[in-house]
Amino acid sequence: MSGVPGLDPVDRRILAALEHDARLSFAGLGEVAGLSKTPSWKRVQAMEKAGVITGYRAVIEPSAIGLATSAFVHVSIEFDRHEAFERAVSEEAAVLTCHAVVGDFDYMLHVMTGGVPDLDDFLRNRLRRLPGVRHFNTTLAMRDVKPRAYLTDAAR
Repeated sequence: MSGVPGLDPVDRRILAALEHDARLSFAGLGEVAGLSKTPSWKRVQAMEKAGVITGYRAVIEPSAIGLATSAFVHVSIEFDRHEAFERAVSEEAAVLTCHAVVGDFDYMLHVMTGGVPDLDDFLRNRLRRLPGVRHFNTTLAMRDVKPRAYLTDAAR
């Protein structure tokens, strides 16, 4: 994050604090950043407006809501169907993330379902019918070793 234009060390401290706990009050944020409440609030507003901060969300334990199976699916697409595939995969709730990749496949999806039968149903009845899908390869995750990371830590 040191090389990001327009972000000074105070902004970086604010971002790191919010990423670790988005429920911090502006007064609490100010303590972390070395500012009072109002300047902290103004900096957060400016970073929201600039698109640096794009939203806030709760972090949920997947098993608490019935999501027990995590899989990574590499997908190959017909050359002229990428846009249609991307639109369609964006509508699939089981797909948490979709990345265009370079290599033997065109996309890598992170998929979560209630169990292996649900994953099988997703793969056979939904994914294979998406526009342009030629073939795919699925890897099941056995357990999470590092399930979440902080962007602000990676950007140091």
